[in-house]
Amino acid sequence: MSTPSVENVVIIGTGCAGLTAAIYSARASLNPLVLEGPLPGGQLTTTSEVENFPGFAHGVDGFQLTQNMREQATRFGTRFEQTLVQSVDFSTMPRKLVTAERTLFAKTVIIATGASPRLTGIPGEKELYGGKGVTTCATCDGAFYRKMDVVVIGGGDSAAEEALFLTRFASKVYLVHRRDTLRASKIMADRATSHEKIQCVWDSVPVAVEGVAEGAVSGLKIKNVKTGVESVLPVKGVFVAIGHIPNTGPFAPPLAVDEGGYFLPEAGSQVRTNIPGIYVAGDCSDHVYRQAITAAGMGCQAAIEAERWLAEHNG
Repeated sequence: MSTPSVENVVIIGTGCAGLTAAIYSARASLNPLVLEGPLPGGQLTTTSEVENFPGFAHGVDGFQLTQNMREQATRFGTRFEQTLVQSVDFSTMPRKLVTAERTLFAKTVIIATGASPRLTGIPGEKELYGGKGVTTCATCDGAFYRKMDVVVIGGGDSAAEEALFLTRFASKVYLVHRRDTLRASKIMADRATSHEKIQCVWDSVPVAVEGVAEGAVSGLKIKNVKTGVESVLPVKGVFVAIGHIPNTGPFAPPLAVDEGGYFLPEAGSQVRTNIPGIYVAGDCSDHVYRQAITAAGMGCQAAIEAERWLAEHNG
């Protein structure tokens, strides 16, 4: 029986974190194998234009940015395989990764599976998501709504932060929440409710995003939970801020996660996990910044850590 080949490094995920890890690993002659799931390029591919990634003075299409990274990684010898990891065994060396097609073995693993924005599921949301008016990132897309009316759905710190950020651009920001007070911390709630551009819409839930026929958001239909009355907010942008779901899948356990389900790196590191040689990067472990540039930085760190670990344990 032939001995299965063992990869130096397997990278799971092809967003900014995974592709940056691939670039660094490939340049270090580690011949990395990247496993990409159903959304190659990650969440960034759903953003029509990225204006805050360094090096692009006039912005860059989100899909094009990740495509550039992929080509750069491929240039240095990165291999790609489209598959999903179903289970892992990190108790043995080499580490074991089971997909639907085959079983992989690796000395080091970098998990950069990202996070999925939590959506409301109302009609029109999916159809108008990504460049058509529905988004989950004010930092990414807020500047596209200068002098327009927009709405933020949510009541926690994230929603308050999104609403406050949007006041820099929008004419008016509706903040829709199902209760009559925000769940956000007192300081964030006070800032949001006292801002002259923010109008809180209490005791209300979203019913549907309007504008599907036109191909762009024209309004948000809402319902008052106490009276049952429905109305429409005439907005051009709908920002959903009800949290994210980290794509930790079959990796937690054995990897440690926090109360929100995000990977929990070891103290003193952004990328090292509780299992030697296993690293995490990007939105699957970062619920604070969630930016393309910070994900890329974590991917760089993870690749360098993996390279150092291999140098210490291969010699």
